[in-house]
Amino acid sequence: MAIVAKITPCLWFDNQAEEAAKFYVSIFNNSGIETITRYGKEGFEKHGKPEGSVLTVTFRLEGQSFTALNGGPQFTLSPAISFVLHCDSQAEVDYFWDKLGAGADPSWQACGWLKDKFGLSWQIVPEALFTMLTDKDTAKSDRVMQALMQMKKLELAVLQRAYEGL
Repeated sequence: MAIVAKITPCLWFDNQAEEAAKFYVSIFNNSGIETITRYGKEGFEKHGKPEGSVLTVTFRLEGQSFTALNGGPQFTLSPAISFVLHCDSQAEVDYFWDKLGAGADPSWQACGWLKDKFGLSWQIVPEALFTMLTDKDTAKSDRVMQALMQMKKLELAVLQRAYEGL
């Protein structure tokens, strides 16, 4: 049996929990599907889901546990909750931006944020950005913020030039 994290984010889907989990697992290293539970006969009058259909999928991304729930259409994912993806390089930013953005609505992309095809919001951020934004020289951090606000996908070289005042 897999070790369960003390806190596990639960993502609510109408009926795409398994498809979403497989999509995310295909993108990240150190990832996999852990368990799939299915609806039974009990509770049909409440949930309305066919017996045998997927109820939950427990999966792991980069070692972090998640649960995907097929709970029905009454709730949807919102940008009020997003996942910050810390990237070591521009190549990593590009990889995750392309993979997570595949099939997504490109009109909902700004300042390193994107909403994937399932409606989950991601902030794909080069780790160096955090150092730049917390620099005690506010002129540097202000220039970085100004550059960042003009971008969709974050471009580390552009942010670095802004930081250096070039």
